[in-house]
Amino acid sequence: MPSVHPVLRNLPEYPIVRVERAKRERLDADLAVFDFGTGDPLDPTPGFIQDALRDGVESVCRYPNPRGTPELRAAAAGYLQRRFGVELDPATQIASSRGSKEAIFHLPFAFLDVASGRDTVVFPTPGYTVYESGTRFCGGVAHGVALTPENDFLLEPWTLPREVRERIAILWVNYPHNPSGARAPRSYLESLTAFAREEGIVLCSDECYVDVFEGEAPISLLEFGTENLITLFSCSKRSGMTGYRSGFLAGDANLIETYSRLRPNLGVATPLFVERAATAAWSDDAHVSSRNAIFSQKRALFREFFDAEEIPYWGRDATFFLWFRVPGGEEGESYCRRLLDATGIVTIPGTYFGAGGEGLARVALVPPLEECRAAIALWREWAAS
Repeated sequence: MPSVHPVLRNLPEYPIVRVERAKRERLDADLAVFDFGTGDPLDPTPGFIQDALRDGVESVCRYPNPRGTPELRAAAAGYLQRRFGVELDPATQIASSRGSKEAIFHLPFAFLDVASGRDTVVFPTPGYTVYESGTRFCGGVAHGVALTPENDFLLEPWTLPREVRERIAILWVNYPHNPSGARAPRSYLESLTAFAREEGIVLCSDECYVDVFEGEAPISLLEFGTENLITLFSCSKRSGMTGYRSGFLAGDANLIETYSRLRPNLGVATPLFVERAATAAWSDDAHVSSRNAIFSQKRALFREFFDAEEIPYWGRDATFFLWFRVPGGEEGESYCRRLLDATGIVTIPGTYFGAGGEGLARVALVPPLEECRAAIALWREWAAS
């Protein structure tokens, strides 16, 4: 028999695949589905971005630059200056990525040094599962830290045992946080950047939801300096471009250079026409405000519903996720499956995001507003039955 990579051989099925399979069973049976599962908004991508994509297709489509076009990097730098008041050099401190998932998976291949003992990646759970899978495929040690409402969903690496801290190569944080929607206070982020510098750790900040909010705008770790720091940004959530697969990394010039040396070996450079659409997206802020207004309306509907049902929840004003306590102390997977079978409403059990998700589940505010209203009515009726 052909050999199989041991991590792949022992890797559990990607959790969202199970959700998609259950959803497909209902669709195949011609039953209604209200998909609050994957964070893939159904609101249309702004027209000017679609136009930039179409206009960017040339008669000859050549190999793209793995680091990204100068125009894209300049647009990203302009966005960072407008949004966070930070000045970065687009030539040395910014690099393109195919969304954030590609970079998250590959960064351990750039910064883990197993032979020297820097073999550990620390990451939050519940959280994005790719923090762990990229580490494991790279041969590193994946060290998840459970975040709970009791610790305000803050990952505090200085509380880890010294024997763990000495082996950390990469420390992942994600604020606003998926799946809880939690924000991080300025004092915490300041302490985090100081810790990474003192410990010689690559601090990776997944900031893909930093532009999905209402009220006060979330802040970036870039506001506290770039030393030992890589931040990740994506067009997916900010601009409704999940299928375009476009984002960028920004931060420490030496770290960006190291990642940029890795990327040509992976064959994942972003097509030129996609980068032209992304350049248009990063150059405009008005469409973000419009999208946030829609998410706010959806969020208000679910806040009202959860409050009326006395269901505890988090994520009141950031990300487009709501993280809720499953009623009656039921296990999350059974509750989500019963809800799906009875109403067609797709939610994600908290355990799919790792330790700390027990007894919780996630709603992604991705269907159109009218579908949200219809789903809530069905959910309320089911809960009362």
